[in-house]
Amino acid sequence: MGNTEKKHWLLNLLIVITIIVVALAFTAHYKNWIKTEKEELEILSGIYFVKIPYVEMDSVTMVEKIPSMERINGFSVKEREKGVFKEDSLSKNKVYVYVDRLSQPKIRLVYQDSMKLFLNMPDSTETEAMYRFLSNKINPPKK
Repeated sequence: MGNTEKKHWLLNLLIVITIIVVALAFTAHYKNWIKTEKEELEILSGIYFVKIPYVEMDSVTMVEKIPSMERINGFSVKEREKGVFKEDSLSKNKVYVYVDRLSQPKIRLVYQDSMKLFLNMPDSTETEAMYRFLSNKINPPKK
């Protein structure tokens, strides 16, 4: 009897650990976690993490659609598109995509001269606010 109780305890522990890991993965991919530091922008989206210093940002624009690209890794679920893509089959430039709503406008950020990133949030007003914030970092208003 003691041996079956030990197996049940181990099975229960395995189930609890699996549930915790799945919950953490869901929470990490649930939305884009964006942190605006003094000198850089940090984006965490699931297993994808990127730090972009403001001084390395070249341009920021709003776009309606993401261009066709070849996925290197990542995933798409309903309105979410996250991962690393290639611009085309000839280019080696990576494009990072952290989009929570494909139907809403996206921020297109170019940094380090050729690196591209597409980003938006579930709420379009948050996306607009982030666009204005990044625009002001790249082109500060004249006083």
